[in-house]
Amino acid sequence: MLTYDDLVNDMVSRCKPKSAWRIGLELEQFAFNRETGGALSYDGSPGIRELLETFAAADGWTPVLDNGNLIALQKDGMNLTLEPGGQVEYSGSPLHTIHETKGEMERFYRALNQVAESLNIGFLAQGLHPQWTREEIDWMPKARYDIMHPYMETKGDHGVDMMLRTCGTQINIDFDSEADMVKKFRVAIGLQPVVTAMMANSSIKEGKDTDYVSYRSFIWTDTDPDRCGILPFVFSEDMSFARYVDYVLDVPMYFIRRGGQYINVAGKSFRAFMDGTAPECIGERPTIEDWHDHLSTLFPEVRLKHYLELRGMDSSSPEMVTAMTAFWVGLLYNETALNQAWEIIKDWPVEEHQRLRDAVPRYGLEAALNDPVRPDLCGLAKDILAIAEQGLSQEEKILLSPFQDRLVHDLCSAKTA
Repeated sequence: MLTYDDLVNDMVSRCKPKSAWRIGLELEQFAFNRETGGALSYDGSPGIRELLETFAAADGWTPVLDNGNLIALQKDGMNLTLEPGGQVEYSGSPLHTIHETKGEMERFYRALNQVAESLNIGFLAQGLHPQWTREEIDWMPKARYDIMHPYMETKGDHGVDMMLRTCGTQINIDFDSEADMVKKFRVAIGLQPVVTAMMANSSIKEGKDTDYVSYRSFIWTDTDPDRCGILPFVFSEDMSFARYVDYVLDVPMYFIRRGGQYINVAGKSFRAFMDGTAPECIGERPTIEDWHDHLSTLFPEVRLKHYLELRGMDSSSPEMVTAMTAFWVGLLYNETALNQAWEIIKDWPVEEHQRLRDAVPRYGLEAALNDPVRPDLCGLAKDILAIAEQGLSQEEKILLSPFQDRLVHDLCSAKTA
């Protein structure tokens, strides 16, 4: 029988010494028909299935099936997976250095682009597709989406847009103790708006200016309040692995898996599953695999699983993704830099974190701060970028140049980028 202590200890067990820390990257892109500019259907030609089959054969990837449909590929710790609207996601293997992550990502996209070009398929790395409507995008044949889609429509106006029309960038970060996790979690949430603004590139929707610099970031504010947001309790004195487990236990589930099939339990909490009070789960006992599935269906700005996932950034070019990687590694994997960053934001009230999170989608680096020293996010970005640079080696510092260029050349407004 799975217990509360099992859930907490599962997270505690993933603390790692600094020598074992790794960097994990995830990057989503839209796949499209180069001839028409349209979205790809799953079974079309060119189509998503054809892309996966051809890439697997050409580059030695292992297929992953869902009810007989090819929905992912695996190779050497890397994963290529599908998002609901056919967005193609690269998940890199956990690697030691920024240069290693950069090299693996570049090799992956060289190989994928070569196959895609032979099929007349192109890719677009933006946070929101600037042209497509919902109706122009096909749903991918993944069983979990048959449960998530209707449930999303009951929770917010933009859940379906999030699933079909957005692409993001994510970095995964390790920790060596509960205290280290808590400090990194707080700094990551507090400074996520800086990187969201630096990488904002989703201002156009269906061919029209939205008046947002990152409409994708706005979409997440109206997706599902139960599982999204900044998690104010992270800044409370009792923040711990157990406190995060308490939060996750009460977030409604989507599904459980049994015998390769998905069982719809949408709206029932994991706590009710463990207590035996969720009717759809009667006769089923929760497993640690159920818990891991549930953890993956929460979408806060920073998510805790067996590492910290920083999730707020729009999809962007490999150069910007590498700059983002260098920024977070320099800030979070260097103790001096981490402490300096924490000193800047440690006295912010939770209300300021929330206000900034709400302002950044529209105003980007021009978002105002309640700080006489740094009146706007641009000023904060310059200071934090300098701290992150100090946490990097000489060879790594050069990788920050896309972020530095954005600031040095007076591009503090993402609207003018």
